[in-house]
Amino acid sequence: MKLQPLLTGLSFGEGPRWRDGKLWFSDFYVHQVRTVDEAGKAETVVEVPGQPSGLGWRPDGTMLIVSMTDRRLMRFADGKLSVEAELKPLATGHCNDMIVDAKGRAYVGNFGFDRHAGEEPRAAVLVRVDPDRSVHQAADGLMFPNGTVITPDGRTMIIGETFAKRLTAFDIAADGTLSNRRIWAETPNCNPDGICLDAAGGIWVTGAFTHHMIRVLEGGKVTHDLDLGARAAYACMLGGQDRRTLFVVTNSGSGPAIADKRDGRIETMRVDVPGAGLP
Repeated sequence: MKLQPLLTGLSFGEGPRWRDGKLWFSDFYVHQVRTVDEAGKAETVVEVPGQPSGLGWRPDGTMLIVSMTDRRLMRFADGKLSVEAELKPLATGHCNDMIVDAKGRAYVGNFGFDRHAGEEPRAAVLVRVDPDRSVHQAADGLMFPNGTVITPDGRTMIIGETFAKRLTAFDIAADGTLSNRRIWAETPNCNPDGICLDAAGGIWVTGAFTHHMIRVLEGGKVTHDLDLGARAAYACMLGGQDRRTLFVVTNSGSGPAIADKRDGRIETMRVDVPGAGLP
């Protein structure tokens, strides 16, 4: 199994989502949300001054975009970008990844601390924004909550804790509250960044500070371990017509210093098990 470049020259890609026959993603340092199709044709959708990250859609088709540096959730509808919710009261660091559930609730993670200023890591809150725009604390004590998936039945959320080297699961109640927190899998050789779920219950996990990407089962069994050589993977998504194309966002490094290098790529490979659940 080997990744093949689909799109090159990105500043730093994040938040890949498959929708309407295209891969949607954020390109951090050029402040753009973009798409690319399976032929490699890319387009810019919208510019987000506060640096876009996580992406998602409500059932009515409204697009939601995490705005990192000003700690906001934005909405993009009818060609207009506007503020959906202020996350500053709960987010103690740059906002980052997000998942939007089938009822349109957005769960947004944040760094918890200023990593690039050299602050010591501290736990963060996962924020939930409901369709009525109300903002709630969904969970606390998460060590850099990052990539997130929801199982096909809508009852379980699994989130990567980058600095704890684990995937953590919660039960999702009908009103969106989270409970029954538990470790889904320890990933001792991987700091989980972006993740995606497949139909056999496996989760593809990108490793923020390693040059490997793994597929892991509940309990921690690793079924695949991809060596990316000099590159690192930061996010992934199972998409394509049959959801068996694994799209992986890679780069030669991370952080503001990478911005001008334009080393970011979207790479792909075919896998046996299709994607499942959300996103």
